[in-house]
Amino acid sequence: MQTFILLTKLSPEISSKIKERPQLGRQWLDEVKTKCPEVKFISHYALLGKYDFMDIYEAPDVETAAKVSMIGLKNGAFSAESLIAIPYKKFSELTESI
Repeated sequence: MQTFILLTKLSPEISSKIKERPQLGRQWLDEVKTKCPEVKFISHYALLGKYDFMDIYEAPDVETAAKVSMIGLKNGAFSAESLIAIPYKKFSELTESI
C-alpha cells in the first residue's frame, strides 16, 4: 500500500453551508468506502488556509487515489489535489542512490 495525502478545497456553494458540512463529509466518506473498499484512512484534518481539508490514507495504487479525488470533486469539492507520501526513512535511502 502507498500513502497518499488528499488536499481539498470546497466550492463556494458548499463552503457557505458550514452546518451541513459534517453530513456531506460523511456522505463522501461512505461513498469512498463503498467504491474503494481497499482504501484505509489514517487521519482527517480541517485546515485554515489554502485548503479546507487534508486526508491521509493508504491505497494500493495511483488509480485508486485518483478515484478518491474524483469522488471528492463529484461531491462538491472545487479542487482535490492528491500527493504521494514517501516515509522519510525511504526518502533518505533514495537520496543515497543519486
